[in-house]
Amino acid sequence: MTPQGQREAVAYVQGTHDVSQRRACRILSVERALVRYRFTRPPDAKLRERLKALAAERRRFGYRRLAVFLRREGFACNIKKIHRIYKEEGLMVKRRKGRKKATGTRAPLPRPDGLGQVWSLDFISDAFTDGRRFRVLAIMDQCSREVLSIAADTSMPGLRVARELEHLVQRRGRPKVIVSDNGPELTSQAVSIWAMQHRIDWHYIQPGKPQQNGFTESLNDKIRNECLNEHWFSSLAEARTIIESWRQDYNTVRPHSALGYLTPEEFATKLAAKNSGGMPPEHKLTVPAPPSINLIGLYQQMA
Repeated sequence: MTPQGQREAVAYVQGTHDVSQRRACRILSVERALVRYRFTRPPDAKLRERLKALAAERRRFGYRRLAVFLRREGFACNIKKIHRIYKEEGLMVKRRKGRKKATGTRAPLPRPDGLGQVWSLDFISDAFTDGRRFRVLAIMDQCSREVLSIAADTSMPGLRVARELEHLVQRRGRPKVIVSDNGPELTSQAVSIWAMQHRIDWHYIQPGKPQQNGFTESLNDKIRNECLNEHWFSSLAEARTIIESWRQDYNTVRPHSALGYLTPEEFATKLAAKNSGGMPPEHKLTVPAPPSINLIGLYQQMA
């Protein structure tokens, strides 16, 4: 057991059984000096931030190469400290297998603490009454749980995804990060070029771990149970009308348990007023959008 694990075990025994620290240490055979030790290590905030920035710039460099850059910049620290921080921040280089794929952000994704910082998206599939299939692309804000857009179509390639995101960015401003799975449409060249031109970090979850995109998985379940399974769709136009009506109801009427039974719109308004001194949420939701990108140019770059 690690020293930190031993400290936690002693604290657990003390709190659970109401015994002294001396007795808990004797029961667990742990040295009291280890438990009572207080760290005197100086803060490594600047080193940690610079290491993360270098790892983001040079995705395929390990900690030894990154240490060379840090020393060039004047950070006087040994390789063991750099390795420790490198592991704590989860910056390990992942081994690539198979064909070339899109690469997303390298560090673990932090939880958003403001509106418009992190969007997540995913696909849902359904069928018309005649058996033809169609797909639904749902995009949500992770902080307010607001469904920003739901696009339905019989085909949803990467260029169509980029077009939907472009329209949304022009209305709402660009986020800092977009989270998705590793579907072929979302790892396509069109989506990668769009994200790069907008300077948006794209975070791909690990394959086989949908819980890493839990916000959208929860939303997909609600769309399926409360909308798609409740209606028969005879045409694409009808499906779009019903799904958009459900989106409006979800954002403005339906109470959300994770938000204290507020609607996403009420939560966003309350949070924006708290953070900006009463300014309406539409003025503080997102980072201003850059000039519109000509998506026709994506065809030329992909040719």
